[in-house]
Amino acid sequence: MAKADKPLPSMAYLQPRVRVTRVLAAVSYAGLLLTLFVYNTFIADLHGANPVIILGVLLIPLLIFAPGIAIGHVRTHAWLMFAINLYFIHGVLVCFQTGRLGYGALLVGFSVVYFMASMGYVRWSFQAARVAAGER
Repeated sequence: MAKADKPLPSMAYLQPRVRVTRVLAAVSYAGLLLTLFVYNTFIADLHGANPVIILGVLLIPLLIFAPGIAIGHVRTHAWLMFAINLYFIHGVLVCFQTGRLGYGALLVGFSVVYFMASMGYVRWSFQAARVAAGER
């Protein structure tokens, strides 16, 4: 006996969730960018390293996704979920360094919030697209 397909939720259920998770993902993305920029520009002791190179290595991988995040492209959010894991790992490693717990906690926090919000955004956006297309 085949398992019956679960019906999709209504648009009234999906639309508010899509909006909230998109905003939450965008805010945490911006928070991660701002945290990396402010800490490495004004606070970090780079031991003579060129700050432009450090910022480039840290920010360019995130900024590649900026146009897609700004317009709310669902697949961009899905791909950034993979890349954001590198910043989560970096944040966890920074947390174990003396005097850098706050910076590491911000990186971990923004990464986790982005990942969770983006996961919801991708799921509910694809469901909303299926409902709008008339699937059952």
